[in-house]
Amino acid sequence: MDGRDLVRSIKAVGSAGAGQGLRTVRAAWRRRRADAAGLPPRGAERARVPGPMQEVEPGPGGGVVRFSRSELRVLVAVNGAVFWGWDGAGPEPSYALAGRCPEPDPRAVLEPDKDGGWRVVAERATVAVSRHGAVEVRTPGGVVLRRELPPRWWEPVGGGPARWTQRSEVAADARFFGLGGRAAGPRLREGTYRLWNTGPGLPFAPGADPLSVTMPVQFVVADAGTHLVFHDSSWDGTVALREGEEGAGSGHDRPGRSVLRMDGGPLRCWVAVGTPARVLLAWASLTGAPALPPAWALGHHHARSGPGDEQEVRRIVAGHQERDLPLDAVHLDVGHLDGHQVFTVDEERFPKLPVLAEELRRDGVRLVSVVGPAVPAAPGNAVYDGGTSEDVFVRDASGQVVRGVGWPGDVVFPDFTRARVREWWGGLYEERLGQGFAGFWHDLDEPTSFAAFGEATLPRSARHSLEGRGGDHREAHNVYASCMARAGYEGVRTLAPEERPFVLSRSGWAGMQRYGGAWSGSVATGWPGLRASLSLVMGLGLCGVPYAGPDVGGAGGSPSPELYLRWLQLAAHLPLFRTHGGQWAGRGAPWEFGAEVLEPARVALVERRRLLPYFVTLAHLARRTGAPYVRPLWWSTPEERALRDCEDAFLLGDCLLVAPVLDPGADRRAVQLPRGRWYDVVTERAYEGPAQVLVEAPLARIPVFARAGAVLPVRGEDGGPVLEVWAPARGRTGGGLVVPDAGDGWVEPEIERYVSRWEGDRVVVEREGEDGVSEPSRPVRVRGLVERSAQM
Repeated sequence: MDGRDLVRSIKAVGSAGAGQGLRTVRAAWRRRRADAAGLPPRGAERARVPGPMQEVEPGPGGGVVRFSRSELRVLVAVNGAVFWGWDGAGPEPSYALAGRCPEPDPRAVLEPDKDGGWRVVAERATVAVSRHGAVEVRTPGGVVLRRELPPRWWEPVGGGPARWTQRSEVAADARFFGLGGRAAGPRLREGTYRLWNTGPGLPFAPGADPLSVTMPVQFVVADAGTHLVFHDSSWDGTVALREGEEGAGSGHDRPGRSVLRMDGGPLRCWVAVGTPARVLLAWASLTGAPALPPAWALGHHHARSGPGDEQEVRRIVAGHQERDLPLDAVHLDVGHLDGHQVFTVDEERFPKLPVLAEELRRDGVRLVSVVGPAVPAAPGNAVYDGGTSEDVFVRDASGQVVRGVGWPGDVVFPDFTRARVREWWGGLYEERLGQGFAGFWHDLDEPTSFAAFGEATLPRSARHSLEGRGGDHREAHNVYASCMARAGYEGVRTLAPEERPFVLSRSGWAGMQRYGGAWSGSVATGWPGLRASLSLVMGLGLCGVPYAGPDVGGAGGSPSPELYLRWLQLAAHLPLFRTHGGQWAGRGAPWEFGAEVLEPARVALVERRRLLPYFVTLAHLARRTGAPYVRPLWWSTPEERALRDCEDAFLLGDCLLVAPVLDPGADRRAVQLPRGRWYDVVTERAYEGPAQVLVEAPLARIPVFARAGAVLPVRGEDGGPVLEVWAPARGRTGGGLVVPDAGDGWVEPEIERYVSRWEGDRVVVEREGEDGVSEPSRPVRVRGLVERSAQM
């Protein structure tokens, strides 16, 4: 534990109850003593750099470059991604990779470069290594996208993990995105960002850092091209970013800068170059396809916090039904558990939970259970007793089981970095499934104690298996939640093999998308919290986690009716759409905000249900291509600088542009439109881009635009699928992809491809297939036929 963690503990005394706060501080001091005993002092250190190049050994896909004090391995994989690792580091083992490292590209070989350096030429990028260890990533045309200066290590004289620093330069016009889920952004300005998954404690707003999902993944966009860089070390660290500046002429530009400092772990890196779509396709091929959520998980969720009971759940569901408000899932917080146990229901408040779950399922509503990693350290507790006998809990350096603090008192934590522990934990979900739960919401999985309000629970000296390699919490902390998500996902898939698991995590790391989605945690109630919600979802999407979303209205306060409605309108167009209310969250259901909110809220909820077939299509495409549902406006044209700087609107797939209202009192807003024709989906008025337009944004709705020529699946009035087609501009064609969902199982449906075009005075829609074109098998509704262009 460092000083920052201790400060969090002391602050918790004033926020928690007196007894719980003092227990938290005592636990913090225990962790500090454990680290003092279990981690050797660093003592004196010596600095090291690679030194001059000495020899080169070509190999498949690249080769090894040896320097006087280190060596660099370079590998171009068949998927186009480039790997390099210092000091003998290879791509494996890695929690980020999905399985084995891709095979090397046999066409890529080491060859001499200018000034005594060497290079590897691949289809999408050239990697050049200088005589002193600088690494450049160039476009096929030779333009430098990124220059990694020779790294520097600080090694303890007495032995132990080395700290290291990697300084990098990018183009002067480049913009930084990513680093996981960040409250600031999505464009990351000058500042230092910490790489240590941390429960923020109190609700967070744009200034909070770090949050629960941090990743050393940078998505960099510049005129010359787009690239993603991932430094594969899960240790604590920081990234200091500074955007560049363009001068008055050649030679006067100041490059952008990234300085990555890590407390340990291998110095190894993956880079993918190309269009944004190609970059994330390569990233998904490395880290795994995003898990496909069940269709119901793409609808409206409502989370209930506080004690509550069966009647409260029925009241929430009935309230939606009586007011004709769509609802697809209800999430139960720790209040439904017996004494905040892990898997035991409070039978006094929920005497017939399986009956309730079955009744709700017949009405199209699923139950989702919160699950945390903390197990009460109480003999007689079935999970604790079973885990003790199986020896699954994390131990300290002296061999004693580590105890933290939770609502029930002392708690212990499973070591999810051990395969047999994951299998044991996954089997425990049988009890949840037996109670009728259809999905699982992982909370406090950084791991963090609720009582500690964001403070790390395990000491850094705690020992972990790390798949048999052995190590401590310094390396395991950031991957802990991903390993828990894997345990839950694989356990549910084994127990209910016919259904797609639904696992939602507050924390995670690179590759977490293989096991489910991300929930934002406690974003602060307020307009800054609304902005942070959008930033977090967009940032996660560019790091390969497409299914994510916040709690509508935030936490820690009661939103005004206007704020709640604007948040609801935004969230209705995000992948995870969840409202949240109850004793610990305040008002959350639309009718609780009065008549002025109820009607426009119904419009937003009904529109989300109408768009469900489109969200299903986006989910399937994300699984196959890695493309996020929510995309920045520059997704298709990253060279457009005006779009790179736009942070208050986004593309939903290829067909829709959503411009949420993020400021109080606004009834109009400016919208930056990409190139092409765009239709306001309500008025059907056409706008020509690229342009900035001023449009109406009454309280009843937010501006949403459809791309001319778009073909997207929607839900018809009878509940059946309909193809909604927006007329292409005269003389142009359009189209779209549709992926029908065959249910919540594992059938891979065929992608349907449609083309729209003018034929005389009518718009024709045809389906393209291997046997040519054919008529659509679904009803078609053409919109945008009336010429009502806006006055610019």
